[in-house]
Formats: sequence, structure tokens, C-alpha cells
Amino acid sequence: MGFREADHAELAARDCLWRLVNAYSRACDRRDFALLRSLYHDDAREEHGDMFAGSADDYVVWVEKALANWSATAHYVANALFEVRGALAEGEIYKLNYHRALDGREEIITGSRSLDRYERRDGEWRFCGRCVTLDWAQRRPASAEAYESFAAASPHGVAGPSDLSYAKLALFGRLSPRNPQDGALS
Repeated sequence: MGFREADHAELAARDCLWRLVNAYSRACDRRDFALLRSLYHDDAREEHGDMFAGSADDYVVWVEKALANWSATAHYVANALFEVRGALAEGEIYKLNYHRALDGREEIITGSRSLDRYERRDGEWRFCGRCVTLDWAQRRPASAEAYESFAAASPHGVAGPSDLSYAKLALFGRLSPRNPQDGALS
């Protein structure tokens, strides 16, 4: 299988999709649930095997409860493969996912893939369907010493609006639950 050169419209679509899947990680890790919801079309469906299957609204509620079990998370997009056909697209997104327990004593790291469907409506790309598959998982004790000694001069990231990114990156904004256009993604 070879690849053809993409035209400007396809390159623009791929850029939007790349930004979309990365914004998903930021929304989860910063606990920005208004941002998370804004990434989905109203009729989108999310599937996480036996853990969850349902609407975007229900998914955001589920994610908020699930993330409350972790003191820190980091979702990294490793590879992102997109196929674009006009206003429809699909993506296979390889991810590394880090979770630190509330008591700080355990870490879980997983490798997963999101099998995504996207649609451009009114000029905006959003998720219309996501299915997550787990490829591997590792559970290990966390080292409190490592968090205090490695790059100790750097402020620690935190879940929520007090994270340093909100003070230092004003252009990113923060979506408010009342007005999803505040800090709109562009």
C-alpha cells in the first residue's frame, strides 16, 4: 500500500483531527469536562467495552467519576492514523495512558487505541463515535521519592484549573459549562 499526496483540504482536516485527539487528552488530564464535552457531536457514541457505552453526555459524567479515582493522569497520543473522505473521517489513535492512585502509592500505565469516527459539521470536526481497545497494561508501585527528587525544581502538574498551564497559556482558554464558546478552540 502506498500513499498519495494529500490536497490542502485533506491536510487541513488532518490538522484539525490531530488537534482534536490531543485536546481530548488535555481535557481529561486537566479535568476540563466542558472542553471534553465540546469535542463531541451531540449524537456521538462512546464505547469502552464493559465499562461504558453510551452518549457523549453520559460519557462525560462517567469520565468525571472515573478520573476522581486518580490523583494524576497523563494521556499521550503516540501515533495517529487518519483517513479522510470529505466531511467524514476515521482514526486509529495509539495512546499511552498513565494513572497515579489517590494515595500516591501505585501507578497504572496502559497502551490502548481509540478507534474513532469523526464528522465535519458547520465547519468543525468533532467525534461522532469512539471505541477504545486495550493492548497492554502495567501496574507498579509508585516512588514518592522520584516525584520529589526528579526535576524537583519544576512545579508539579495538577488536575483542574489550578494547573500551571491555565496561568501560562492564556490562548488555550478554559471552556465554561455555561458558555462553551469561552476559550473556543480554533
